[in-house]
Amino acid sequence: MAIGLSEEHGALRESVSGWAERNIPAELLRAEADGRPPFWPGLAEQGLLGLHLPEESGGSGYGLLEAAVAVEALAERMAPGPYVPTVLAGAVIDASKRHDLLEGLADGTLTGAVALTGALTGVRDDDGSLVVSGTAEPVLGGPLADVLVLPVSTSQGEEWVVADASAVTVTALPSLDLTRPVARVELADVAVPAERVLDGVESSDVRNLAAIVLGAEAAGLASWCVTAAAEYAKVRVQFGRPIGQFQGIKHKLSRMLVALEQARATVWDATRAAERRSGPEEQVEAPESATAGAAKELEFAAAVAGVMAPDAAVQCAKDAIQTFGGIGYTFEHDVHLYYRRALTLRALLGPSSEWAATVAALALQGVSRPMEIDLPEDAGVLRESIRAEIAEIAGLEGKEQKRALASRGFVMPHLSWPWGRDAKPLEQVLIAQELRAAKVRLPQMIIGAWVVPSIAAYGTQAQQERFLPRTLSGEMIWCQLFSEPGAGSDLASLQMKAERVEGGWKLNGQKIWTSVAHVAEWGICIARNSSEGSKHEGITYFLVDMKAPGVTVRPLTEMTGENLFNEVFLDDVFVPDDLVVGEVGEGWKVARNTLSNERVSLSSGSGGTGSSVPDLLGLAGRLGRDLSPVEAQRVAGVVCEGHSINALSLRVTLKQLAGSEPGADASVRKLLSTSHAQHVSETAVELLGTAAVTAADMKLGDAGYWNRAVLATRAMTIYGGTTEVQLNIIGERMLGLPRDPEPGK
Repeated sequence: MAIGLSEEHGALRESVSGWAERNIPAELLRAEADGRPPFWPGLAEQGLLGLHLPEESGGSGYGLLEAAVAVEALAERMAPGPYVPTVLAGAVIDASKRHDLLEGLADGTLTGAVALTGALTGVRDDDGSLVVSGTAEPVLGGPLADVLVLPVSTSQGEEWVVADASAVTVTALPSLDLTRPVARVELADVAVPAERVLDGVESSDVRNLAAIVLGAEAAGLASWCVTAAAEYAKVRVQFGRPIGQFQGIKHKLSRMLVALEQARATVWDATRAAERRSGPEEQVEAPESATAGAAKELEFAAAVAGVMAPDAAVQCAKDAIQTFGGIGYTFEHDVHLYYRRALTLRALLGPSSEWAATVAALALQGVSRPMEIDLPEDAGVLRESIRAEIAEIAGLEGKEQKRALASRGFVMPHLSWPWGRDAKPLEQVLIAQELRAAKVRLPQMIIGAWVVPSIAAYGTQAQQERFLPRTLSGEMIWCQLFSEPGAGSDLASLQMKAERVEGGWKLNGQKIWTSVAHVAEWGICIARNSSEGSKHEGITYFLVDMKAPGVTVRPLTEMTGENLFNEVFLDDVFVPDDLVVGEVGEGWKVARNTLSNERVSLSSGSGGTGSSVPDLLGLAGRLGRDLSPVEAQRVAGVVCEGHSINALSLRVTLKQLAGSEPGADASVRKLLSTSHAQHVSETAVELLGTAAVTAADMKLGDAGYWNRAVLATRAMTIYGGTTEVQLNIIGERMLGLPRDPEPGK
């Protein structure tokens, strides 16, 4: 995956990566940084310096997202020199609409740099110029810059100016990043003309742009670390097998990929927020409230990226060094160059705790980023048709409304007719939006949401007609008879026996952790009809009447004191042949379908615990006191995590709308979603302090509510595939790491 999602962004990334591979040899990373690198003219010829700058200034007229795509790709190659400082300088100057100052930066004749911190003061002269004195340091790329963008404290507040390097004193400083210099910039009564004062640019604007541009570079660094470490883990053999097969390494690399995808998603969303704020010319006349709202959203999105991206780069670099082992600690290996640059970026942007404080403050003010989808212009006709249908259904009540939703395919619209609408991603999005606008709630199918796709795909016509209409309308309750005492995450090790008898099968064995079995009418059940072949063979998928003779349900009391799970005993339970789904002995294929839908469903919300970010923010508002810095950090952590999950979800949707596979975004979102509600509820309990001694009873106010949530959410990283299993899946399927060895091999 990458920051950019569209086909055009993919082509841009591929082009930049290919160019970098051809023009930035490995030995250049260790050459003395003296002047512009030899590939600088090529960067200009490719148009990579002005992707985000207006055409009237010699740029390409695209936006920050395109620049971020290029920055990420070049960071993977550890491009040395002033490229990123120049891109950032151009972005800051462009924010002031001073396009006359951009041409040299766009065509490569000039290089730029931005001082993110400084102690410069300025006095306004009669001609409008600023006479500036003081020092700014450290300035990334300062020794190579022709023009410097500097913050100056004046009587009117902090202003930003563009100064020629020839008019100031630039002193190179020893740099942690061996491929890119930093400098101290000193000014002594330097007159900066009025036309070089960047009107309209505030410190928050520069801070936001820095979070985006340097965040994109951080994502590129993390990307290289993930890829390089994973490739090494596939071939480095220790104790007789590749180290990537060891779960400790596999999970480390999977966590690295998770951090990388979160960084990409949050930087991507920050570029969207920036483009929304700058927007087309017609948005300039937007109401002041809308403009202020867009500014707050950008500040929020940039702060989230400021938390996630630099830390991801540093963590991925550290974990890459650990994976490479001794060779990774040597000066000759490139990984330390990525670590050095990651540390430098984080230092320049400031500690993530400062960005987190901004996130917490804005979130507590009610600022968030709605994940809106820009739909194609021709969606209007389809929307009107859907809206008209839903309006009819909205006039119905109770069962009639639920049945109408089911019969018209609105409940699971992606399924084939008549159980769905054969809806493509665009239609699915429109249906969800119009149902929400009409305040029409879909039936609560619970386990039925996992059952329907499997019966629709593998069931007979008779099975479909018998079970699907009432399941889709929420009138038929199902349970899932899959897990056994000895077969949880390793489900294919199940032992329940299916014995062929006249007219059908007899099932014998025990199932456990079966949600809602005590109220379910029917259950989906997998049982072993043969012990020959691999453990995934000889399994058959059955539909079991939960009222049939021989079915015994015993509730299991959870740690909350509630009874949702059950153990189920099947003693000579007869299942007729017409209730076998799919082919005999090929039930694992059907079960895989069910499990994939289960995991998607489980990752889509808080699982009924109420443990969401808005709930947490509501609690913080009711405390009647300000949060301590430590508490604000914790709140910001879950807000950032929730925001990254939402951004990943939107990226998945947009990829599907474009006709491509979601890739790592979907897998990472699943993993994060299962633990997110835990993090939310744990943070809430910490905010409650000593009040959290109250019993875990939702009737007892905030303390009881959140104590119940903190207990209930412990299950979320277990059912539906444990976190450890999900990490294995990410490592093996997304990174190509060796699969775990079969037992005994």
